[in-house]
Amino acid sequence: MEKSKILATIKSYAIITLGLVFYVLAWVVFIIPHQLVGGGVTGISAVIQYCTGFNVSYSFFIINAVLLLIALKVLGPSFGVKTIYAMVVTTLLLRFMPMIIPEEFIRIIALENGKLLSVIIGGTLSALGISLTFSQGGSSGGTDIIALMVTKYRAISPGKVLLILDVFIIGSSLIVPTEGSWGVRVANLMYGYIMAGVFSVALDLFVSGSKQSVQIFIFSKNYEKIADRITADVHRGVTALQGKGWYTKTESTVLLVIARKPELKLLLNLIKEEDPQAFISVGSVSGVYGYGFDAIKK
Repeated sequence: MEKSKILATIKSYAIITLGLVFYVLAWVVFIIPHQLVGGGVTGISAVIQYCTGFNVSYSFFIINAVLLLIALKVLGPSFGVKTIYAMVVTTLLLRFMPMIIPEEFIRIIALENGKLLSVIIGGTLSALGISLTFSQGGSSGGTDIIALMVTKYRAISPGKVLLILDVFIIGSSLIVPTEGSWGVRVANLMYGYIMAGVFSVALDLFVSGSKQSVQIFIFSKNYEKIADRITADVHRGVTALQGKGWYTKTESTVLLVIARKPELKLLLNLIKEEDPQAFISVGSVSGVYGYGFDAIKK
């Protein structure tokens, strides 16, 4: 294996590990101490722990092992290797991280701040962790595996798939024994749904944020230089459209460029360098399919 591939592999697994640390931190610090139920296999495992005392890490591993066997055929062996790694690391983090984090820290940052703030922070932090794992072609397992299998064949965001599954999983929190009345159980149920909503929105933002595209119209007399620079420097295609200014009745050439949103700043600076007087129109597009962008999913 070439040195560059080795470094790329190490980087990929380092990002996955960092994502899993964020994910487990969300559960260990913000969710489990409040005895709340979130989504995914971790949520199912939390319910089992609350009801029976069976450690969340053990349930997490057993359920994921079954789902992983199914996913190996659907998503391929490369996915399986990274997910096996992620599953083992997540299990170990769930088992040992509670021993490392001081109870005083959890009390100050989570318990004293209340359940609402904890579910917001926990949902966002866990979404960040899962998005980092997704970005490297892996998953922490469980319903994440189901989400990736669905999004492989259907044009639906992973956040929406997980939200649907989480509705049913979080609903099981009503069976969790508590010292309070049924009102406390219903309140915990609502907190769980709030966290699922936060997680879903945040996950879609983290996963899709870098894939958002923009459509740019450029009106400039120096269109040739601008088009050459965009092609050479940004490596994006440029389409030259023939137009006519209705007020001036003069012929003109308009450039059309479609690019990823993170490339917009570079494009604007490039255009300004070639023609500070250029007129530019920028619009967001909901979907771009083709070479260099997204593939159409059947």
